[in-house]
Amino acid sequence: MIAFFDWVNQALSAGTVLKMIVGGVIVLLFCLLVVAYMIYFERKVIGWMQLRIGPNRVGPLGLFQSFADILKLLIKEDIVPREADKPLFLIAPIIAFIPSFVVVAAIPWSASHVFTADLAVALLYYLALSSITIVGIMLGGWASNNKYSLLGGMRSAAQMISYEIPLGMSLLGVILLAGSLNIADIVTAQQRFMWYIVPQFLGFCVFIVAATAELNRTPFDLPEAESELVAGYHTEYSGFRFAFYMLAEYMYVFAISTLGATLFLGGWSGPILPGWLWFAIKVMAFVFFFFWLRATMPRIRVDQLMSFSWKFLLPLALVNIVLTSVIKYWVNAG
Repeated sequence: MIAFFDWVNQALSAGTVLKMIVGGVIVLLFCLLVVAYMIYFERKVIGWMQLRIGPNRVGPLGLFQSFADILKLLIKEDIVPREADKPLFLIAPIIAFIPSFVVVAAIPWSASHVFTADLAVALLYYLALSSITIVGIMLGGWASNNKYSLLGGMRSAAQMISYEIPLGMSLLGVILLAGSLNIADIVTAQQRFMWYIVPQFLGFCVFIVAATAELNRTPFDLPEAESELVAGYHTEYSGFRFAFYMLAEYMYVFAISTLGATLFLGGWSGPILPGWLWFAIKVMAFVFFFFWLRATMPRIRVDQLMSFSWKFLLPLALVNIVLTSVIKYWVNAG
């Protein structure tokens, strides 16, 4: 099975293309299953932290609650506001969702490239594709012809641009140490040396804060702040188009967790247990951290959000790059 779907080492032919399509469908279904249970896990974790039971009605232990919610969204009426820009309103959630799924192709889940692409510029690919989602969010906010949606979309654009720069710069230290933009090569370099969370601890701190802001998660959930903007950029959306925005948000939680696990925690490497299990454990640790933040942190103000990025996080990322460069030069010279 592994050799069948390991298309990286096979010549391009009609059969290989067919395998790619089948593999893409399998990964999409797997990701949707993961997202469904991430939502269940989040509700359970937050319920536990707030001394509540959480979902417990649909299926044993409430395990089918997410599927009931998805079914409800799919059969709800798709409402388009009369004053909305209809073409842009309809296509915006799709523009937001597709990049969130496509970025997963660059993440190696194991030493074999099964269902994934062995990209030499995988990190650039991830950053470039993920930045397209902001276009879908901005279009949805603008096309809704609603002041809350527009404010949510503008906040989201400002926030994602401000935090994408320190996020990208936090990865430069890892790239300098590994000497590659290929994520599989970065994992291999950690197997020879050590997990990069140790020598790149400063970069990891910048990464985790910037990633939380990029995900619009608490305490950086200003684009959809319920107490200020109703629901932000997706206020006017309902049914399956609303589901697209929700899927995109949770897909990015999963994708950024896989990215953090591969860049700072050694990816699939680890003793005794199978590689895929180590990878799943590390990814779930990141996911739990994001849910923990949502349950415990208050929302910060807009002015604090912007100044924190430009005046604190960005200089820290620059310091990390300089320190890494100096140490690597000193080690190579010695």
